Amino acid sequence: MDYKASEHIQDLQYFGEFGGVNPSISDSSTYTFLSAKTMFDTFEGNTEGCYLYSRHSSPSNLYLGEAMAQLEGTESANVYASGMGAITAVILQLCDSGDHIVCSRTIYGGTYAFLKNFVKKFNIDVSFMDITDLEMVTNSITPKTKMIYCEAVSNPLLEIADIPSLSKISKKNEMPLVVDNTFSPLTINAAQLGADVVVHSLTKFINGSSDCVAGAVCASTDFCLSLKDVNNGAGMLLGSTLDSLRAASILKNMRTLHIRIKKHSENAHYLAKQFEKDGLKVVYPGLESHSGHNLMKSQMNHEYGFGGMLTLDVGSVERANALMELMQKEKLGYLAVSLGFYKTLFSASGTSTSSEIPEEEQKELGLSQGLIRFSIGLDNDIHKTYTTMRNCMEKLDILSPNPSLA
Repeated sequence: MDYKASEHIQDLQYFGEFGGVNPSISDSSTYTFLSAKTMFDTFEGNTEGCYLYSRHSSPSNLYLGEAMAQLEGTESANVYASGMGAITAVILQLCDSGDHIVCSRTIYGGTYAFLKNFVKKFNIDVSFMDITDLEMVTNSITPKTKMIYCEAVSNPLLEIADIPSLSKISKKNEMPLVVDNTFSPLTINAAQLGADVVVHSLTKFINGSSDCVAGAVCASTDFCLSLKDVNNGAGMLLGSTLDSLRAASILKNMRTLHIRIKKHSENAHYLAKQFEKDGLKVVYPGLESHSGHNLMKSQMNHEYGFGGMLTLDVGSVERANALMELMQKEKLGYLAVSLGFYKTLFSASGTSTSSEIPEEEQKELGLSQGLIRFSIGLDNDIHKTYTTMRNCMEKLDILSPNPSLA
């Protein structure tokens, strides 16, 4: 990939109201008009650059949206009050009653629950499948199929979607490919690879501070405007618009995203290699043992590495819980959901972020109850982190002592 997202983000330059180096925050819920006709035109969607009401848009949201569009290289982007706010708006904008969705079998638990349990109220059918099986994807498309939905790097099994091939399938069938790129900002430019709509949970790596919840939709100008339409826009009518104060804080944090992603990836890759040498069951796209390793290499921006997410399978939920509690006690990180924080976060996916998926289906997916999902932090001395983590595993008899590390 030769798209230089970080440079495009850095090139965005806004002056604050009084010449500040950060743009002024729009701290208003509603906006005044100098003429009644301009208000009417704005309601009709005919006046570009006018602000009506913060649920519709605000200057602060516009700035963050422009940065997100540069991240993916799309014409436009909208921001939302959560990742799920972005995802649900896209799905409900694209699908009507009686429609069908082809979806990856391994996705974030909240997305799975929405597609499995909620959209059936609207008579929308969803086929969950192995998104890496392109023949299965092709054969699952029907005349009623309105989208293909997947995650670039799946949660929590870290499967890699072949975005260019999925894009060819979607275009051949005249439907959009929607990709959740939350796990791999900068590492993968999903829109450049052929995704029509890219969604992000800004809560995670993009914000990086674990202090807010937000989401984004990166797509064409027409699609982003349709989401904000006052008459039938799902983003507008569902009321999931992001608060201006939070939009401003996320925009500031985006300026360091390229630095953070490199360090997250460097640390995760080091730990994955070390624990694989120790004989643990490790899943990380940067390892040659990963089934999607070569595909990831063909799609990624190599300067940002293979990402900050990895999984370890320690065999049982009891061992997983004991290890996570001990690692937290040793100040290695936090037993917490989410990802992208400066400290390492870890959770047993089967009983947390993927708990919406029934246990029987988790087994079919290969999601073990002993699987721990790690979002590796920005530790300065990653070897020290490794030895401390290893000591925790030795205390719990997950690993045998290694005298050479003593």
